[in-house]
Amino acid sequence: MSANRITAGSASARPAPVGDGRKAVVLITLCCLLTLVAAWSVTLGTARFPFSRVLDAIFAFDGSREHLVIASIRLPRMLAGLLAGAGLAVAGAIMQAVTSNPLASPGLLGINAGAAFAVVVAIAAFGAGSDDIHVWSAFAGAVAAAATVQVLGSAGRSGGSPLRLVLAGAVLAGFLTSLTTAILIFDQGTLDIVRLWTAGTLSGRSMAQVAAVSPYILTGLAAALALRRHVTTLSLGPDVARSLGQSLPLWRGLAVAIVILLAGGAVALAGPIGFVGLVVPHVARFCVGVDYRWIIPFSALGGALLLVIADTGGRVLLGSQSFPAGVTMALIGGPFFIWLARYRVGGRP
Repeated sequence: MSANRITAGSASARPAPVGDGRKAVVLITLCCLLTLVAAWSVTLGTARFPFSRVLDAIFAFDGSREHLVIASIRLPRMLAGLLAGAGLAVAGAIMQAVTSNPLASPGLLGINAGAAFAVVVAIAAFGAGSDDIHVWSAFAGAVAAAATVQVLGSAGRSGGSPLRLVLAGAVLAGFLTSLTTAILIFDQGTLDIVRLWTAGTLSGRSMAQVAAVSPYILTGLAAALALRRHVTTLSLGPDVARSLGQSLPLWRGLAVAIVILLAGGAVALAGPIGFVGLVVPHVARFCVGVDYRWIIPFSALGGALLLVIADTGGRVLLGSQSFPAGVTMALIGGPFFIWLARYRVGGRP
């Protein structure tokens, strides 16, 4: 293994070893914070409700206007944020581990753009259709984008590298985004359906949409948690993984399948929201070290928390129920990406 190899773990400053007890405290604290923020987000909006009214809408629904707003608008929006945020963050963590690329994420490697393009094509061809059609279209687009980036980034004698994969992903994402925009320009009906969704939004999510997508994201999260020890081994590099008896094609294939479940489901539910899968895994390494047995659960909780905060913050600051969470995440993630590329991947201290 060459001395200048860039790994996802070395991209961030390696913190001092953290004991398992302290890591557990961090995760429990994060879980409690996520619960409080999720509950708080349901109470906010153009009309603010006390938390007791939220509990009444869940456990003693009476069909009143307030209960309808909570049960049919705010709860699905909050649950969509939890699922999409957790899915994108864990997908980013796994991609950074498997590719040894600190810049890997569903957005930067074109997976979000591929899933979004496939959903827009499906809507343009078949109409709004059912939520299952959108989900399977997103999965197909994610698979095609991931395969294309891998082929483009690995072409040539020198093979793949973190920089080439990011460049291939950026080119593919730009190309697919342009095609998606072209379809929406010439198809007003599709534009009316997905104009907010393409910016990445939790607005307008229904409980039926959440129920349609949640099995795929929850399956991906469960698989990621079950296989996190193997992801840790993959993050050490192919030579170390082989020396420990790991079958690289098998475990990389399983990792890709998990990423497609998570990223495809998240895009189908909330649109192509960027930067969640980039920011959260790096924050996780600062907090719990480079062991993916801890990074993956931290990323799931942290991604859910970040996306709910981004969505709620946009609504509170701008007073809009439909402000895209993807825009807020771009404001958060853009400076972080510049810092990461300049001071971590660029080799500066």
